Amino acid sequence: MTAERTGLWGRMPAIVRGIVGGLLVGMIPANVWLIFLVVLKLPVPQAVGAEIVFLALYVWWARGGGPPSRFKAARGDYFRSRALTGADWCWGILAALSFAATIHAAIVLLFRFVPYPASAFHRGYDLSYIPTQQLKYLACIVSALSAGLCEETGFRGYMQRPIEKRHGAVVAIFVSSLLFMLLHLTKGWALIGMVPIVFGAGILLGTLAWASRSLVFGIIGHTIMDIGLFAYWWTQTAGVFTQRPISETGMDQTFYIECGAFAVALIVVLTAIARLKRLNA
Repeated sequence: MTAERTGLWGRMPAIVRGIVGGLLVGMIPANVWLIFLVVLKLPVPQAVGAEIVFLALYVWWARGGGPPSRFKAARGDYFRSRALTGADWCWGILAALSFAATIHAAIVLLFRFVPYPASAFHRGYDLSYIPTQQLKYLACIVSALSAGLCEETGFRGYMQRPIEKRHGAVVAIFVSSLLFMLLHLTKGWALIGMVPIVFGAGILLGTLAWASRSLVFGIIGHTIMDIGLFAYWWTQTAGVFTQRPISETGMDQTFYIECGAFAVALIVVLTAIARLKRLNA
């Protein structure tokens, strides 16, 4: 009997074990960056250095390093550690990039149907205390990396993987996506129109992890997506969304281009995921 199946923890239902383990492994480490930056008020370069060291140790532990040694194999399995081929990398990177494009295109389309609630989206993301534009971009990038790495490890690794093994991929992806959505819709930007977008992002990321048998491409896609969210939608570091809903402008050429961009990005990410699944069947 493996170590993960012994003791009180191992006797818990797989769904309960996955949810609890995933939240602990994902959400607590994801907030260490805020401790460095906001609570300890370290200057951005020092906070970045501390966070990079922390994330390196976090990945080492999540992949099976360090204590407890009896869960080493289980941790490696939950992190989906494996060697990746050249074909994996080609289709995985395409999936990651097209995933990020799909989510941002979906957000753009949402705000062509309803007005963009700028004040709600910017609430809690004030970077005015950071002195330069370059350091603001750096803070956005490291925030995205922290969220992408820790959340993918937690939700698509430690939460989804044990449920997959017991109940199959469909149940596991649904559960991890539902928890992913519920945790994120506590934010100020959590208007009703974001519900299908956040849930859909979870479905795509969960399917990508299952199809590729790796967290690497989900981490890359999640990080790229979050760089855009932090730098553009939440902090305006990279600019301001000024388009108006089609109820005011009509279905103009820009709207049709945006619909096309969303459709193409979604088709590409689904195609790439399907190819990864065939490669790793």
